[in-house]
Amino acid sequence: MPATKTERLVNLVICLLASKQYVTKERLRATLEPYRECPTDDAFERMFERDKDELREMGIPLETGTNSALFEDEIGYRIPKDSYNLPEIRLERDEAAVLGVAARFWQQAVLASDASSALLKLKSAGVEVGDVSQSGIEPRVRTETVAFEPLLQAICDRRPVAFHYRKSGEVDPAERRVEPWAIDSWRGHWYLAGYDRGRGADRMFRLDRIVGEVVLLPGHLLEPVPDDMDVHAKVADFAWRQNRNVGTATLRLRADTGFLLRRRATECEPELRDGEPTGWDVLTVPRNTGMAGWLAEFGPDVQVLEPPELRAAVVARLRAAVAGNGLAASDEMTHHGASDGGPQSATVTATVPGSRTADIGPGAGQTTGATR
Repeated sequence: MPATKTERLVNLVICLLASKQYVTKERLRATLEPYRECPTDDAFERMFERDKDELREMGIPLETGTNSALFEDEIGYRIPKDSYNLPEIRLERDEAAVLGVAARFWQQAVLASDASSALLKLKSAGVEVGDVSQSGIEPRVRTETVAFEPLLQAICDRRPVAFHYRKSGEVDPAERRVEPWAIDSWRGHWYLAGYDRGRGADRMFRLDRIVGEVVLLPGHLLEPVPDDMDVHAKVADFAWRQNRNVGTATLRLRADTGFLLRRRATECEPELRDGEPTGWDVLTVPRNTGMAGWLAEFGPDVQVLEPPELRAAVVARLRAAVAGNGLAASDEMTHHGASDGGPQSATVTATVPGSRTADIGPGAGQTTGATR
């Protein structure tokens, strides 16, 4: 909600709470500056009607009535204090403990300040929420992706958004215009569920694949949220489809590197040439649909031998990384080992300003020459 609108509503609530009598629209217009600045009577009427609807939607009891039995047409408004004030909050020990765990759960996320404020209010009211878990182990949530906070705000305000999204296996992001419904987490990743206006259907988006800023669009949500929408189930299904196994991949991995890959390998044999180890190993690993980006993180220590489409996807990511980081890259594609009889796999030669020249294989990462 914009700050000016929030301030106007707060002032309206204060005015109606402070008065023991019903306050007419004319008096409100004369008292509150935003209403006085309305250029026409129609503009004031529209603004006042919207503000009344906002207060009622927030659960604030807004009464209408008149102060005079002789002039019943002079309708006024007030907020009765007895109905407005909340009753004393009483929590059982287990309920307070749950609130404490929930607040600490968010302490590393964008809701940390709100969670801390809520705990402080409960403690000031004499509610003991507990400081440490009995087991010494507590859940934590982290939201490093910058898209989390603006998307959460858009969901609360029911506003459509626009952002650029890079699908798994693709290099160039595409613009999406989405009506956000909910954010959910699955195995360490955050996902957005919403209605994609460009596709005309509900879609799922992984937040760490959003490129650049999330832009709030004018207007409100047009597509109703389905009554049977199980966001968590849809997120789990989407994450599984994005990372399901689709066969195997054959990789050439530098010795003593890539331990995460070695743990997943079903076969691992040292590469020999003339009976002597070459310093490389050949691995067979399960292949999933989101593997290209992961392999690119290993830098020049990994080269994809099979399948060709995975090799091409990794090379495309490396070329995009080279271009995006301002690296000087040759347009010529070579084949590693073409001159020495070794296995063939495409490499990109990149020069990092101020550093050595490195051959980036299809499994190379965004940091040239990096060893994982």
